[in-house]
This record gives sequence, structure tokens and C-alpha cells, in this order.
Amino acid sequence: MLITGRLVALAALGLVIAWASAALAIGYGAALVLLALADAALAARIADLHLVREPTPAVRLGERVPAVLTVTNSGSRTLRAMVRDAWLPSAGMTPRLQPLRVRPGARDRVVGTLRPTRRGERAAAVVTVRSFGPLALAARQRRRSVPGSVRVLPSFASRRFLPEKLSRLRQLDGAVLVRQRGQGSEFDSLRSYVIGDDVRSIDWRATARSRDVVVRTWRPERDRHIVLAVDTGRASAARVGDEPRLDAALDACLLLTAVAGRAGDRVALVAADVTVRARVGATGGRDALARVVNAVMPLEPALVETDPQLLAGEVLRQAAKRSLVVLFGSLDTAADTGLVPAARAVAARHELVVASVSDPSLGALAAGRGGAADVYAAAAAELTLAARRAVIERLRRFGAHVIDAPADLFASHVCDAYLDLKAAGRL
Repeated sequence: MLITGRLVALAALGLVIAWASAALAIGYGAALVLLALADAALAARIADLHLVREPTPAVRLGERVPAVLTVTNSGSRTLRAMVRDAWLPSAGMTPRLQPLRVRPGARDRVVGTLRPTRRGERAAAVVTVRSFGPLALAARQRRRSVPGSVRVLPSFASRRFLPEKLSRLRQLDGAVLVRQRGQGSEFDSLRSYVIGDDVRSIDWRATARSRDVVVRTWRPERDRHIVLAVDTGRASAARVGDEPRLDAALDACLLLTAVAGRAGDRVALVAADVTVRARVGATGGRDALARVVNAVMPLEPALVETDPQLLAGEVLRQAAKRSLVVLFGSLDTAADTGLVPAARAVAARHELVVASVSDPSLGALAAGRGGAADVYAAAAAELTLAARRAVIERLRRFGAHVIDAPADLFASHVCDAYLDLKAAGRL
């Protein structure tokens, strides 16, 4: 049995009565105890309640979704209660407590709001019901386990770039009126020659059957293979701004998958550190984005040093023919972790893009000259930036394309690299 604030207030009134008469105070206290016991006895039994959680739809990180709990009172007394539907803290459940009144044989709904702060499967904890008596002097309380969960998908903040990238893709694919001549490698159609056309595109057989000189137009090939390789090790846990590097990499994966799916290309994914955390086989069309979203949803940085050879080996197993490989890692630790030799092995067989989120705070630290501490910090930042530039130079020597961009533009730059290679007929 639990007592309420109302009973405490009435008990405090007994202190005033005690000044007048001790015997009267004892009687008053005994009456309060009897009233509290009777009130608790008249409270609705929590065992008579049937709790059912309605399915919670998937939600993107940072967005809100309702969480509904249905309470059916199969007892003979009216339920007057406070209900706490507890979830994991990262699920962001509000409000904390909700009043509920259900008559015998009736049902009601407790509706809360979830606003998750982490990706993955966020589970419900327990439901605590505190049932009050008619006088609200005392209450019964019990915890009930009501299983439930919500799937929290990546926020996909980079989808704001999607219209721009699809517009450029339509230009490359010949779906707009203004075509870009001389790009791509897949035959599209024939048209009359105009000054400035590449003479190597002249179709002599068609020209022989026509009064005009006829040239072939090309479009980028479809059904190209793209492999997304994501480092989920210690370096991916470093925070740039408000988010870890891994979140920026996953956001870029989603944008690139969405654009590549529209282009008719097939996308595969592997995420690893010392073990493989996620793997998606080559998939094209509309299914590609859904499969990649489901695969990256539960990924979290692991506080271990990534094995680059494992990641490179998984990439080589995924890509049987020449493909575009986008390797998401950290240039800050590349010299120490062996990323460069692993990247060289991949670049020998595939078109390679190495993508890393740059930290703007390094530039700010390198410019500091306010005092001795600022000078030491600036020296450390300059050493880090110099090592980063050296790694970029080594990667470019064996033909890798390097993306080194801030988090807010990172996904856009990665997608631009894919479109540039597609426009140049490198895929």
C-alpha cells in the first residue's frame, strides 16, 4: 500500500489537534489509518487490468511517433490511476506520468510520444500502474511487463540534396532536353551531326542511308556495381559537431544508394571493424534503399581498432567484377591503422573513392596564437593536418579519389564523386 500527499496533509493537521488534546490526536490518527486501509481496499485491483501495446510504426531519428497502450478494466471497480509507460531513455518517451480513469468493463488508451535520440531497436521497459481509492488517500501499485519496441531509422538528413542530384542524373542519362554530348558508354539514339560533335561518334552506316551526317548519342551504362565499405571501429566514434563520424558516413550511404537506385545501378554494402557488422548483397531498384536502411539502422561505433585488411577482403569478395568502391573511414588515423595498403589492394581491381569527414575545429585550433596553451594546441593541430595531407597524397598516387569534406556537405560531395565518375564513363 502506498500513501498519497492528501493523507500526509491530513496527518499534518493532526499535529495541530495534538496541541489541544493528546487523546483526540490519537483517535484522529487511528481514524486516518482506518480510512487509508479502507481506501486502499476499495481501489481497483491491478490484476484485473489487461494491458495491450499497439504496434508502434518505424520513425526516423529525431522525429516523433505516438506510443499507444490500451488498458481494459475487467474488474468490478472503477480504476482511478496514474500510469507510467517507461521506455529506454534513448526512446525519449513523454509525458512521464498520465492520469487514467476506466469504468468496470470499459477500456481506455494511454497515448504518449516517442522522440528517439539513437538509431536501432528501442525497447519498452515496464508499465507502472498506481491505482487510487475513492478518497485518494492510499493506492495500490504494481509493475507490469508489456513488450514493445520501435524501429528508429537513420534521419537521412541528406535527402535535401536528392532533387539536385536526381536533376543532374537526368542530364547524364539523357532524360532532359539539353543533353551532354560525348559522355557515357551505352548507345542511346541517332541524330544529325552538329558542329562541335566528336567525329568518332559518326555512324557511317546510318550516314550512308541518310542525306545528313548522323552521329550516335550515348548515355551512362546501367547496372553498374557500387560497393559501400563502412569502417565502424574506434575512429568512427569521434564526434564532429554534434554527431559521430559514423552517422555522417551512413547518411552519405543513403543518399548515394537513393541516387544509384534511380540510375539503375546495383548497390552492395559491408560494415566492419574486427568483425563484419552488416552486409548487403548487390541490389538495384527501389529495394536497394530499403535494404541499406535496414542494414545500417542498428550500427553503432565499436571501441576497437579496425582491421583494414578484413574490410578490404570483404569488399573484394562482394565485388566480382570491376565496381565503384566507396570506402568510408578516417584519414586522421589512416597512417597508423594500415588503411593505405588496404586501399591500394582495392584500387588495383576497382575504382576507389576514400571518403572521410573533416573536422573544422582542427583549422580553428591551428590558427590559435593567444597564449602558450593555444600555441601548443596549434602545433598539435598542424601535425594532424600535415599527416592528413600526406595520407591524401599517398592515396591519390595510386589512383584513389579522396573526399575530405565537412559533415554538413559530406554526403553531397560523395554523391558528386559518383556522378562525376559516371559522367566521365569511368563506371
